[in-house]
Amino acid sequence: MKVLERYQKQVIAVFRIVIGFLFASHGAAALFGVLGTKQVEAFAWPSWWAAAIQFAGGALVLVGLATRYAALLCSGSMAYAYFTVHQVDALLPVQNGGEKAALFCFAFLLIAFLGNGAWAVEQRAAPRSATAAAE
Repeated sequence: MKVLERYQKQVIAVFRIVIGFLFASHGAAALFGVLGTKQVEAFAWPSWWAAAIQFAGGALVLVGLATRYAALLCSGSMAYAYFTVHQVDALLPVQNGGEKAALFCFAFLLIAFLGNGAWAVEQRAAPRSATAAAE
């Protein structure tokens, strides 16, 4: 459908920005004890490190800088969270409270494969010829 493909890069960008914002907000809440969340103990494994990945990785994805690498790291951290924290309680995400981890995992995996879309810092830094060659 040509009409849907017309704005594909912009829709990918909106998806990247929203997912990055949500993930960075989740990490900021845990790291700094804001937004109604208790602050995690500094450098405690794995909670502080997960929050640091969420905050930094989400921010990188949000602005579109090192997006594919950051998204892959974020996806892996959510897979780790799902299998070590949630799945020990029950098999299915609806039973073990792991819906957010599973959704974030696959959303970031999709971003890692699709790339930035439009409006990314990486695109501003790259020369036009290199950007065109990458597509």
